[in-house]
Amino acid sequence: MSKFIDKLNKLSRGEAQAMGFTARQSASSKPKIQLVARLAAESAESLAGHLTGADIGLLGISKAAGGSETLQKLSKSLPDIIWGGWLQGGNQAEIKQLTKAGCDFIVFSDRTPVTAMKDDKETGKVIELETSLSDSMLRAANELPVDAVLVSAGDKENQALTWERLMVYSRFSMLNKPVIVPAPSQVNIAELEALWEAGITAVVIEIEAKQPADFLKKLRQEIDKTEFPSRRSRRADALVPRAGQPLGRKADDGDDE
Repeated sequence: MSKFIDKLNKLSRGEAQAMGFTARQSASSKPKIQLVARLAAESAESLAGHLTGADIGLLGISKAAGGSETLQKLSKSLPDIIWGGWLQGGNQAEIKQLTKAGCDFIVFSDRTPVTAMKDDKETGKVIELETSLSDSMLRAANELPVDAVLVSAGDKENQALTWERLMVYSRFSMLNKPVIVPAPSQVNIAELEALWEAGITAVVIEIEAKQPADFLKKLRQEIDKTEFPSRRSRRADALVPRAGQPLGRKADDGDDE
């Protein structure tokens, strides 16, 4: 099974990673939001030094051939980081190529052919969904054979987290799958706390040359010393109709004689 998906599922259930022999959890051992560092394949090797502090590495890939080679190099140079691929397009042959290269999970759009991922049982499947998706389509997404959902960044990836954006993300957190969202390139600890409380399990941070090389390292230090708030319970029933609920129920049942 995908190591990344396993981590997300444990965090969604509120399980902490075991640390030492003590039963009491320190601030650093309690479940907290995951940092996913995203790099473009073309610049990944030159920016590898920026990844200290990241939980997960995500390689943006336009061509599987070049991407699989880069993925192998990064996995060897940064063995403590779980690596996934964000494949733009792609077919079954390309996905197999990435899996052989050690890709733990693959992010793909909802436009990807079903046959491209259907037969792969080992690699984690993360589907990218647009924020404009209707409630009925979100209900359908709950039934898809995928492991997690990544909310599309649209054109607001590098903007500060607003209340409007938080409401959009909270809507997706009602799914019965772990939810990953894009974060501003200079995301701060207060924004991460708000996202965690809203039910978000991981954030994707775009790594760029203009960022300080120790940005993720310092953010990780803040996360480790911060007491994250409790997560609100996820209301899956807000998207999924209750079993046995009658269709076409009258609004004036109490007025029958």
